Amino acid sequence: MTSTPDRLLPRAVPRPNEGVWPGLAAVPHTPARARIAEALFRRAVRRLEVRVTLPDGEVLGAGGPESPLMRLHRPSAFFHRLGEHGNIGFGESYMVGDWTSPELADLLTPFAARLATLIPPTFQRLRRWAVAHTPPEEDNTITGARENIHRHYDLSNELFAAFLDETMSYSSALFTDVEDGTEQLADAQRAKIDSVLDLAGVRAGQHILEIGTGWGALAIRAAQRGARVTSLTISAEQRHLAEARIATAGVGDRVQVLLRDYREAQGSYDAVVSVEMIEAVGMRHWPTYFTALERLLAPGGRIGLQSITMPHDRMLATRDNYTWIHKYVFPGGLIPSMTAIEQSLTENTGLRVVERMAFGQHYARTLENWRETFLANWRQVRELGFDDTFRRMWEFYLAYCEAGFRVGYLDVHQLALTRT
Repeated sequence: MTSTPDRLLPRAVPRPNEGVWPGLAAVPHTPARARIAEALFRRAVRRLEVRVTLPDGEVLGAGGPESPLMRLHRPSAFFHRLGEHGNIGFGESYMVGDWTSPELADLLTPFAARLATLIPPTFQRLRRWAVAHTPPEEDNTITGARENIHRHYDLSNELFAAFLDETMSYSSALFTDVEDGTEQLADAQRAKIDSVLDLAGVRAGQHILEIGTGWGALAIRAAQRGARVTSLTISAEQRHLAEARIATAGVGDRVQVLLRDYREAQGSYDAVVSVEMIEAVGMRHWPTYFTALERLLAPGGRIGLQSITMPHDRMLATRDNYTWIHKYVFPGGLIPSMTAIEQSLTENTGLRVVERMAFGQHYARTLENWRETFLANWRQVRELGFDDTFRRMWEFYLAYCEAGFRVGYLDVHQLALTRT
C-alpha cells in the first residue's frame, strides 16, 4: 500500500488565471448569433428531460418537478456566449455564473445522450465553418506536448491530492461491483493497476517500461511484483512527487523515473504499459506512438494499454474541433476510437489487440467520486490560490466527463497487444 507523503514536494505556483480568465468577463455582443443560439437552445431542451428556469419565471424543457434543474441567471449573456463560442461558450457561461445547477452531472447527462442530434442537420453541415479548430501551437510535437502537459499536470500536486485517493491514480478505477457504493476508490484503483499489469504479463525479474508515470502508483505496484521499472513522464511536477512516493514505498532501487518523451525512449523491455496517455498523443502522432511501442518491446513481450475511447463516427466528426475541454483542461488532446486504434496498429506496426475489456460505467463512478471529493475539499484547494472561477471550471470538467461515460458517449478500454 502506498500513501501520499504528509508534506508534498515544492510545486509550481498555481496558475489559475494565467492565460485563461482574460476575456471571460467581457460578454460578446453578437445579436444575430445570440438569436440563433437562443432558438437552437430552446428547440434542443424542448425534447430533454430537464427544467430550465429563467429570471422572468419562464420554464423550458420537457422535464417534470424531479428532473435536473438549470437556473439561467443571465439569459442574455448566456445566449451571446453560446452564439459566439458554441460549446466553449456553454462551459464558459457556467464558469462565470451565467447559469448554475444544483445537480450538474445529472443535468449534463441528458445533453450528453443527445449530443449528436441536439443541433438540426442544416446547422450540422455548417459546423466546419462555425466551430473553432485546434490551434497549430497545440500540436503534440515534442515541444508542444511538454507545454500541453505542463498546462494541466503541473498546476499543483496539492490540487490533485485534494481530490484523488491515496494511490494518486488519475485514471479510471476498476470496481468489483460498479453498483456497490461501499467499495473504496483506492481498492478499485489498485484492482485497475493489477488488471493492466496482468494484461502485460508483468512478473518478477522483468524489466518493464511505463509511458506516463502519473504519480507513481503503477510503477510502485510493478516493482512490488518484483519487476524493474523505467517510467517516462514529461511533467516535472509529477516526477518530483512520484520519486518521493516511490522512495516512501521502499522500491526506489527498482524504479527509475525519467523526464523524457516516449519518442526519445531507447532500449528493449519485457513489457510496456501505458495508462490513459494515448489521449494526449494526437491523431497525427498515433503512428509514431504505436511504432515506438513496437520498437521498445522485446520479442515475446506484451503491452498493456488503457485508453478512453469514443465511437468512431463521432471521433471523425469532431477530430478537428477545438472544444471547451481543449481550451481549459487538456490542450492538444484527442480521444481515439477502438477502430482508429486497430487501424493504426494494422497500418503502422505488427502489433495486434489480443485481449480487451470495456468498463465505461466504472469511469463514471470514478469521476463522481473525484467531483464530490473536490467540492468537499474546496476550502483546501482555495488555500492553494485557486479562485471560484477555477472551482466552477473544475466541477464542470468532472461533471461533463462523468455525463459522457454515463450515457456511453465515452468508454474506457484495457487492451493487451502482442506482435502477430
